[in-house]
Amino acid sequence: MRRRDAADLAGSAAVGAWAAFAVLALVVAGGHGAPLRVDERLLSWSVGHRPATAVAVARGVTATGTGVVPYLLVVVAGAVAGRTARRRAVAALLGLVCLATGQLARLGVMELIARPRPPRPDWATHASGWAFPSGHTTTSALTAAL
Repeated sequence: MRRRDAADLAGSAAVGAWAAFAVLALVVAGGHGAPLRVDERLLSWSVGHRPATAVAVARGVTATGTGVVPYLLVVVAGAVAGRTARRRAVAALLGLVCLATGQLARLGVMELIARPRPPRPDWATHASGWAFPSGHTTTSALTAAL
């Protein structure tokens, strides 16, 4: 695959992901943040089908999408991407700025939609703030994209 083809494919995937997020955000906002009908069924099913391995994997994914880990990964990616020391530093800084900007956008959407979390006994790990959009999921997706 040529570089141009890969860039086109990545761009198309990014546009598709943003469009899907926008549709989901509109659906959730249209319901004033209340759970969708399917949410309660999916939550009930997932709580009843939660093997220890799945919980451990979910906790691992959550841990890598929170705290300092994603920021370190973005810095490492920037350091690898540049050919000179200056370009490495610029790439790392640009990646951090993009990740921070994405976080600010996520926080803004969270405050606008204000979707409550499911009942605490159903949680498999720690959570805080509003439920949508998910902090660790958004952070992981942004980090992977960068």
